[in-house]
Amino acid sequence: MAILETRQLNKHFGGLHVTGNVDFALQPGEMHCLIGPNGAGKSTFFKLILGEHLPDSGEILYDGEEITRAKPFERIRKGISVKFQVPGIFKELSVQQNLTIALQHHVAPEILQEEIDRLLEFLKLSQDRKQLAGNLSHGQKQWLEIGMAVALKPRLLLLDEPTAGMTPDETFATGEMLQELNREGMTLLAVEHDMAFVRQIAHQVTVLHFGKIFAQGTIDEIVADERVAAIYLGEVDA
Repeated sequence: MAILETRQLNKHFGGLHVTGNVDFALQPGEMHCLIGPNGAGKSTFFKLILGEHLPDSGEILYDGEEITRAKPFERIRKGISVKFQVPGIFKELSVQQNLTIALQHHVAPEILQEEIDRLLEFLKLSQDRKQLAGNLSHGQKQWLEIGMAVALKPRLLLLDEPTAGMTPDETFATGEMLQELNREGMTLLAVEHDMAFVRQIAHQVTVLHFGKIFAQGTIDEIVADERVAAIYLGEVDA
């Protein structure tokens, strides 16, 4: 059974059809990337999954349960977490305090510090635990928010352009972090533009174009697809 599935998912904004009859399935344990040119509908699709937008028609299922109309917080409680493109960290608090906030209501007090230490090591931020989060580098801020997103040990992690603004070294390190989470059993779905990063992590790739699924396959299959190359060059209209 797919951990996440959409059936004939549709969303309009005025006369613009931004999500068109999307049938999508994400398998447990998969690392899946959504790519596509600007305006392809990637962000809208993501927001539909998260419950920030409600579809005009169609269904969204998580672990076989319909969540089409569920509130965002209800989806989080079911095991979905998200890391947005712009880090939503508490800049005036320390790195450790940020992780404390993420964890404090979800782990027993006697193991809270142990969990914080584990996350700090995983995020390569052990030496920065007392640093104000706002003083971290851009890449470190992204890592801190990944840590806050995975603090609850979700089954499904959604990532919206997780490497935006990172250096190549930071991007590669992020890929290694996500691969480690995947080895631990987490399923990941990422919207991403960096094709080197997509090649590093993706088991499967879905290309969206004009709100519809344009192509699906492995990264090698997608890169070899002349139609995909054409839409990135603006040569295909539909």
